[in-house]
Amino acid sequence: MNELVILPVLLLLAAVATMAALARDPARQAVVLAVLGMVLALLFTLLQAPDVALSQLAVGTAVTPLLILLTLRAVRRDRRRKQAEDRRKS
Repeated sequence: MNELVILPVLLLLAAVATMAALARDPARQAVVLAVLGMVLALLFTLLQAPDVALSQLAVGTAVTPLLILLTLRAVRRDRRRKQAEDRRKS
């Protein structure tokens, strides 16, 4: 019975991982990475590893995508600030 549930989750995992690899926008990649973390947490739960699932849920679904999004925000803000300074100098 357990194998019947694991196979669709593995297929979903492959699909989400492919989406993450093919996404061009870094913000979209971070969101897909969060979904990938959730699918992995589900897989670990099905494989009876709840401690690993909780760690994956915390780090892979919440912390890592959040850090990526915050970094993207800072980089984009710095770019806009630099562009505005360049316009003022011209």
